Amino acid sequence: MKILFSIGKTIFMAVCLLLGSKQIIAGEQNINRRAVVERHNPVLNQIRKESPSQVGNGEFAFSFDITGLQSFIPFNTMAHWAWHSDPLPDGVKESDFNGLRIKAFGKTRVYPSDLDSAQKAIKKYPDSFPNPVFSEKEKLAARWLKENPHALNLGRIGFEFVSENGKIAELSDISDASQTLKLFDGYAESVFKVFGTPVRTITFVHPKRDALCVKVESPLIKSGRLKVFVEFPYGDSRDRAFFIGRWDVPSKHNSILEEEKSDENGGTALVKRTLDSDKYFARFSWKGSASFNADKSNPHRFYLAPSGDVFSFACEFSPDIPSANLNIESAFSESVEQWNSYWLSGAAVDFGATKDPRAFELERRIVLSQYLMRVQECGSLPPQESGLLSNSWHGKFHYEMIFWHAAHFGAWGRRQLAEKQLGVYFDALSGAKKRAQMQGYSGARWFKCSGNTFTEWPHIIHATLIWQQPHPIWFARQAYMLNPSKETLEKYSEIVFETAEFMASFPYKDSSGKYNLVYPLTVVSENCDVLSTVNPAFELGYWRYGLRVALEWQSLMGLPENKKWREVLDNLAPIPVEDGVYITHEGIKDMWTKMNFEHPALSGIYGVLPGDGVDRKIFARTINKILSEWNFDRVWGWDFPMLSMACSRLGMKDRAIDMLLHSSKNFMFDEHGIATGGPCPYFPSNGGLLLAVAYMASGGDSGLFPDSWNVKAEGFPKFE
Repeated sequence: MKILFSIGKTIFMAVCLLLGSKQIIAGEQNINRRAVVERHNPVLNQIRKESPSQVGNGEFAFSFDITGLQSFIPFNTMAHWAWHSDPLPDGVKESDFNGLRIKAFGKTRVYPSDLDSAQKAIKKYPDSFPNPVFSEKEKLAARWLKENPHALNLGRIGFEFVSENGKIAELSDISDASQTLKLFDGYAESVFKVFGTPVRTITFVHPKRDALCVKVESPLIKSGRLKVFVEFPYGDSRDRAFFIGRWDVPSKHNSILEEEKSDENGGTALVKRTLDSDKYFARFSWKGSASFNADKSNPHRFYLAPSGDVFSFACEFSPDIPSANLNIESAFSESVEQWNSYWLSGAAVDFGATKDPRAFELERRIVLSQYLMRVQECGSLPPQESGLLSNSWHGKFHYEMIFWHAAHFGAWGRRQLAEKQLGVYFDALSGAKKRAQMQGYSGARWFKCSGNTFTEWPHIIHATLIWQQPHPIWFARQAYMLNPSKETLEKYSEIVFETAEFMASFPYKDSSGKYNLVYPLTVVSENCDVLSTVNPAFELGYWRYGLRVALEWQSLMGLPENKKWREVLDNLAPIPVEDGVYITHEGIKDMWTKMNFEHPALSGIYGVLPGDGVDRKIFARTINKILSEWNFDRVWGWDFPMLSMACSRLGMKDRAIDMLLHSSKNFMFDEHGIATGGPCPYFPSNGGLLLAVAYMASGGDSGLFPDSWNVKAEGFPKFE
């Protein structure tokens, strides 16, 4: 076995060398990383309701206003482990949902779709839907599965300021405000006056515990005119909500003060939260003299009232009872150390010597995106589209978006930060295999959209989307390129092989022996006909890539080649071409006049992907046509980085930069670096930007950045 492994590894690395995928470090420079990061520190004198400042540790994030807390704007406190489910309707069970039967190519399969989302297809293709009738219980179960579980706001924490005559402060009472988000050290400093009295706040999050930590200095403390409040909401099952939580149903949940201990040196208080069958805990710890009391008129609101001139406190959230040994001063040192280590590890770019005025803005987007992704996208589950900032799609995460949330970490030499969320492929494998088996396929068919229970949100698009299927193979390949070891091969082998097994069993073999990707399916752009679409371009390119890598994985492990995988790969339908350019899928009508919106996914077959099955000349014509004819006001945020990568592959360096600074309303980055690109704060835009820049900085196929740019780059592994 050792001999076979050695031979396989030698073959694979030779192939990598030919493909240009050998791991190298590009453009080694001595970059002053602190200087690069700190020149983009956000300095604000107000906070917009759509754009909070944030601190976090990857698993837990706290969003706050100009005071350093959530004093005047009810921003969210979120963690990847924090979910809530409403009770099921009376008499209804999850198992009452059985799915929708769809007939195509001589097979009837069951898909996890509700009726509502499938109505258009049912009306158009009635013969494809045997008995499309749901019982009332099944309808209720489908709706419940759509809305549950949903991501939870753990609680609002803010200051309550009181004037000398007893008035509670409003936002208009704040003056001389300035807040600096110190990116390199990972904390915010807020200075302001309230009723003319100065306040200084330091806000940060513990690097290893899900605890908000705060230091406060103000004469208001000693005079008893500054208090800290915490208020807990009920779960929020809305589809998209910027401010999460229901504050109007106090009887539906419980907030119980279970413990309170204090003396002149400090204290601790523990609140147990119960929402239906879900529970979690919030432990306050503080240094200095203070009291912790429940609000007499609101069962879910508590006050921490300090005395003295300087005060510090922490609030740790946990699904289990947190310990009371949190030291705030030590936590601050550890947090700064972790953030410094983050910025000093992995890769970096410096555009400081570039004269092009656009370079500063691109560097700003890069730095802020790195901060935001580290704050909220390194946790135990993949993030939702809006990360730990707000709720999108009931707070559920999308398996196809795992790529845009996590791929950049490895590309910037920080793959370890993605490992927790990538564990979803191991945790959900059993369910993915059951789903494939239920439909008569082999291997594992990955989900489209779920929460922490790995139960699909029933929807016709979710049931038929396929471009997420090769993702785990892409991530496994990235892991091996970064760490070409036997351990890496063995760790991902089951994921790779079960994914490839489904991919080989999915295509339909026609009478000519060609394997086709056939309906029911939904393409990347989600604007196709579910019951007529055949052989979509991006999916064919990704299928080729996935099956090729799976076969190479077998070779590396000294295993015999899977004949079925090879047969499908060698006979897979070609990427469709019409009038000398690639098209979204076979037979598409009015592509360049009526269907030139949503994701131009065919641009990803040689950019995001290394070009399996791609003719470079046809692809170049395709990209030029997309750039001139696509409707860029009707796309999503990650489409611009995807196009940038395609331009980079083709040596179109200036156009690659143009895409990353496009003026579309769907690719804007605000003062915090929070991006547009979807119906919510859209972090796939940030992740896509970082991935595209990593491709440029790693060398790509045609060098680095535009020739006129003076760029320092260091620490980037080479792309395939």
